Amino acid sequence: MHIADAPRPPTTRRGFIALGVGALAVAAVPVLGRARLRLWRRTLPVMGTLAEIAVEERDPRRAQAALDAAFAELVAVERAMTRFDAASEVGRVNLGAAAEAVPVSAPTAAVIGAALAWAEASDGAFDPGLARVAQLWDVTHRRVPPPARDVRPFAGRRLYRALDLDTWRGRPAVRLTDPDVAIDLGGIAKGYGADRAADALRARGIRRALVNVGGELYAIGDSPEGDPWRIGIQSPFEPERMMGELTVSDGAVATSGDYLQYFECRGVRYHHLLDPMTAAPRVCHMHSITVVAATGMEADAATTTLFGMPPAAAAGVLRVAAPGASVERRI
Repeated sequence: MHIADAPRPPTTRRGFIALGVGALAVAAVPVLGRARLRLWRRTLPVMGTLAEIAVEERDPRRAQAALDAAFAELVAVERAMTRFDAASEVGRVNLGAAAEAVPVSAPTAAVIGAALAWAEASDGAFDPGLARVAQLWDVTHRRVPPPARDVRPFAGRRLYRALDLDTWRGRPAVRLTDPDVAIDLGGIAKGYGADRAADALRARGIRRALVNVGGELYAIGDSPEGDPWRIGIQSPFEPERMMGELTVSDGAVATSGDYLQYFECRGVRYHHLLDPMTAAPRVCHMHSITVVAATGMEADAATTTLFGMPPAAAAGVLRVAAPGASVERRI
């Protein structure tokens, strides 16, 4: 746990503080001495990444309670929706839903439903049924691509169509109707977790805060300076440098790129952003995409879906799936 409980050194107006887990950084903000407000921060590993939350609050006990509640929400989302734990709701679906419907909680059903809506809106460019493909590529551990004979059977299948979300005995339930389908919510659940954490902060009276879950960022209110939070976008080529910035208040920003999770083999970079049409990492000239949206879930799903997509096609998907969202930066 890291808490900012002392005044910070002076920073320039163009500086960036360390609240920048993943591909985003947040513009430096001073301690508000005149109101005796401080920016309290905590960083913890959760949802397969590092999450960092900063809240502005006078009372340290209230700040700690708010941070506790926000991280509890992130942990709850991870426990329900990770595909890496057979005991999670998604894990139980992947193990047993081919035989019979598996009940899930309302939050998990909501995220699966949103993922299916993105799949339909994008004609399968977003596919929550690709867990077996993600496991096959496993870019954090592989050093060479999997054999083409193993990849080819998954290409262009639109596997999400074999993922049925319904009710069973009055509860949401999931059934998988194709043995090749398994759920992976990695392209949408972190953004949903950021939303849940932000809701927890608001419920405890926090009016200015930032939630950053591995590059899925939600901003509550304005910065302590009274202006919108300024968000820096990391360079895909020089991780220590920001290639641009944008502003946000009471909204979400997400960035996805090919430079955080990947391996290289024979001069080719194989990253974690999969193309359902090829069942392989997307091949394109893009290195990162940044989206601003009303919710973290929308921003998260949008960057996963639109990476490598031509601008006109991306705009068409957003008109259907997230009308208020916009692509702010392509690199």
